[in-house]
Amino acid sequence: MNRTRVIFIAIVGVAILIVGVSLLLRTTNPTTPVAGLTVEQPDAVTVRIVTALPVEPWVRGAADAFNQGNNSVDGVPVQVEIVAVDGLTALGRWDRNDYGALDADVRPEDLSVEARAALEDFPTAWIPDSRYLVELANASYKERLGRDVFLTDGEYRARPIAISLFTWGIYESRGQVLEQKFGAIDWSTIHDAAIAKGGWPELGGDPQWGYFKLVVPNPSKNAGGLAAMIAMAGEYYDRTDIGVEDITNPEFQAWLAEMMGAVTDFSSASAYTAEDFALFGYSVGDGGQLLESDLLQNMQGIVTRWEDPLKIYYPTYVTWFDFPFTVWVGPETSALKKNAALAFQRFLLSEEQQQAALVYGLRPANPNIAVDATPDSLFVKWQERGVQPVVPRTAAMRNPDREALLTLLRWFELNVAR
Repeated sequence: MNRTRVIFIAIVGVAILIVGVSLLLRTTNPTTPVAGLTVEQPDAVTVRIVTALPVEPWVRGAADAFNQGNNSVDGVPVQVEIVAVDGLTALGRWDRNDYGALDADVRPEDLSVEARAALEDFPTAWIPDSRYLVELANASYKERLGRDVFLTDGEYRARPIAISLFTWGIYESRGQVLEQKFGAIDWSTIHDAAIAKGGWPELGGDPQWGYFKLVVPNPSKNAGGLAAMIAMAGEYYDRTDIGVEDITNPEFQAWLAEMMGAVTDFSSASAYTAEDFALFGYSVGDGGQLLESDLLQNMQGIVTRWEDPLKIYYPTYVTWFDFPFTVWVGPETSALKKNAALAFQRFLLSEEQQQAALVYGLRPANPNIAVDATPDSLFVKWQERGVQPVVPRTAAMRNPDREALLTLLRWFELNVAR
């Protein structure tokens, strides 16, 4: 064996000895960290989900079931916390950055211990009334941060978890008179009833009814009020999209003012007017366009308290809420929290929870579930009140852009709110 080969074998032997000693030390001292492999995991994770009021009872019930199910993500136990916030209120908080999103050049790891602790309360996800609220909030943050915070595609995209559309809810006696007089229940009929100088006697109704009283949610308190105004504009222009120039048209504004003038009192109405129907009956109004799920949830109270039951009619120009489950994708929440939120989203879309939504008058987002899938469904219970499992063909209104919505709201504040 020559000298070069001896040196080579010696070097290999020393290398093997070093590796062996290193492995032995790691085995006998398990507390020694392995760089690049150790990932610190919390003992548990809580995801906070800001949730619109119409779906809050259902989502909260689902969260209770989820939390009792010992669910985990990557081996970490998950708990879901529901925070009920009206959609417009939540949008205002996002716009004002009340939740405390970080500036574009700030990273969580650069924060103080106290500031990082404050981020634990940052919402992981948002379930607003409608997708257009997500788009408005995202546009505000994109202008501020230069990036999206709510996505429209990919794993974390906004996904509807339930659907509810706006329908006419009118006391049956009043609805029959309007159908006999005008032939259909639509915004044109409501406008003509609103401006009838002789009141109900001119329309063919009971003189004791007085004048026609319209019910529309307060647009400054409830996104449903804006949805109703959008539907009014759609019917006025006979098309599914409206812009700022349509809203500022003086002829449309005059027509809209006559319509909204039939609302008894916006200032005293609650945010969700279907409850007022159930509690106060005819004094609230003769009928109006309200969220189908709200009407169905309050139908029992209306039938129990008032001799004249409410009947549901479906409009031609329809607006709806799709309650999109929207995950915040910024650095304020960890990847673990985001994935935990997705786990709860999948739970909400499961067949069991989608059937549970029927009890709250919500139409399932899961296409495998029919609205009459369970005998407890409000769509089954109130079929005699005009509820239709399959909505007749309608013209779906497109979501207006931010400027159009703000213009509608500003018109309301200047001309109607009191």
